[in-house]
Amino acid sequence: MDDGFDLPGYIDVDQNVDHEALDDALRRCGANWLASQAHGLLSGRLAIAGADSGFDWLQQVLEGADSSGAAYRECEALLSALFELTYRQLDERLSELAPLLPDDLDSTSDRAAALAHWCDGFLHGLVSVHHTEALKQRLAAEPLADIIKDLLQITRATVDDSGDDETTELAYTELVEYLRVAAQLTYEELAEFREVSDPAEGSDARH
Repeated sequence: MDDGFDLPGYIDVDQNVDHEALDDALRRCGANWLASQAHGLLSGRLAIAGADSGFDWLQQVLEGADSSGAAYRECEALLSALFELTYRQLDERLSELAPLLPDDLDSTSDRAAALAHWCDGFLHGLVSVHHTEALKQRLAAEPLADIIKDLLQITRATVDDSGDDETTELAYTELVEYLRVAAQLTYEELAEFREVSDPAEGSDARH
């Protein structure tokens, strides 16, 4: 794919990435990012900088990790597959993008925490590159200003364990759907700000 990000040759580009598997791999290789947080970061970076952000995102997530062991290569493989999948979903408007979150069998509190981590990562992604004055104005205007405000609120949200399980589950489901739509809308709203560069040049600069 012409995205300016060289995937390792052993990556299955159609691989679905499991939250628990990535979270465990990141922990074992010594990375400081959680799986949901890393996916939010990727989604925000893609909206701002497009496919050329892939290499920097991978480096950011794996910064400080032990690159000498098999766990690092596993992390690199899972993250690269996640990049490929997420970029394709956003760029082709497949309506399949969903925040990378724990399985529905996990507790609501664990899933809500992961949701907050995803939002935290997304917001970090939006500020990960230099902002022109025009980009600052776009982020400060509707609908993006409202999305940013909502995500900030979600990062501070807590689950009331004394509440009704069905109501809590419904609220969680609605938040997941909101984030899916918000990520896609942000990507489309910022299309004119994403730099279009020669993938070959981007690849050469990194070797």
